[in-house]
Amino acid sequence: MKIENPNPIQWRFSERADQLQSSFIREILKITQQPEIISFAGGLPSPLTFPVDEMKAAFDKVLHDSGKVALQYGPTDGYLPLRQWIADSLSTNGAKIVPEQVLMTSGSQQALDLLGKVLIDEGSRVLVETPSYLGALQAFSVYRPEFKSVDTDEHGLVPSSLDKVAAGARLLYALPNFQNPTGRTLSVERRLELVETCARLGLPLIEDDPYGALSYKGDPLPKMVAMNPDGVIYMGSFSKVLTPGIRLGYVVAPLPLVRRLELAKQAADLHTSQLTQMVVHEVIKDGFLGRHIPKIRALYGDQCQVMLDAMAQHFPAGVEWTKPEGGMFIWVTLPKHIDAMKLLDEAIAQKVAFVPGSPFYANEPETNTLRLSFVTVAPDRIRTGIEILGKLIAAKI
Repeated sequence: MKIENPNPIQWRFSERADQLQSSFIREILKITQQPEIISFAGGLPSPLTFPVDEMKAAFDKVLHDSGKVALQYGPTDGYLPLRQWIADSLSTNGAKIVPEQVLMTSGSQQALDLLGKVLIDEGSRVLVETPSYLGALQAFSVYRPEFKSVDTDEHGLVPSSLDKVAAGARLLYALPNFQNPTGRTLSVERRLELVETCARLGLPLIEDDPYGALSYKGDPLPKMVAMNPDGVIYMGSFSKVLTPGIRLGYVVAPLPLVRRLELAKQAADLHTSQLTQMVVHEVIKDGFLGRHIPKIRALYGDQCQVMLDAMAQHFPAGVEWTKPEGGMFIWVTLPKHIDAMKLLDEAIAQKVAFVPGSPFYANEPETNTLRLSFVTVAPDRIRTGIEILGKLIAAKI
């Protein structure tokens, strides 16, 4: 039975809900779903790298052998064999990680939200790179922090700049490997200096590392969590090395913090899918990633070089860009007078898309910057898109 003439509901949203903002990248992706658009916008892994056959076989095996367990509720902290695998993969001679320090999450975005929920109060000082990952800024913003930008240069975060902004800070958030959005990588020397500086200041350091395995040369990069397991919070994800559709990430943290994160996760979703965790463990437990990741590196490295070569050919003098050694992104700095947001409108009219750089800044955005991603675009379309973009830029110089 339907109620006749009900009064309209007066929705009263919380102050937190009123300040929620859509991801600028997600809005652009709605446009770039059109097949005629050459999109350098999305930070999406290439579907060519998804191990469909291996995932299918693992689903079949898990459901056949352990279906009643896989389809049941699971523990909040996650599937123990997978947590053990992660702990073993991160342990070194100098730093032993135990599975009790590992919390499985529904993608690394949930990890960011849980960290914000546990560590940030309204007005808390949070230190971020300049520019920083948009998803982290969005996740932390819900808890109303005071963002302070840490100095960066062409080599990434500058550890010596921390002292002037660290007073009272709750955390420093950093992506040391092939950073999103710039593609920069922090040197070993700077990693050591950063960890030592944070330890001296008593400042928790979040090491977000979704791209670390994607070095084009395959060179291993030291993890900061191994330098100070008691002061570094490590975030990892299976999105870039298997598939993002499984929504599986993890946090490795000191025990007092990981227990608080576990309680926050209980309130959020009880636990991450047991089935997904068991399937991922089935895929990776016998060394699959060691065979699979080199294929991703080769594909991304080749496509990055295609884009760099096209930029060298078609971008006019006065434009600068990073030359990443891994990952998925190139950062472009235009002459000061060019607004990348306005350039985007012109580019979309020419069937090319990218992400303007402004949303990646917590403070004082640089409007003459933009991010390009090359991993989901075929080489011939990379060349065509960069040529179009180069002509649009040249017309403004």
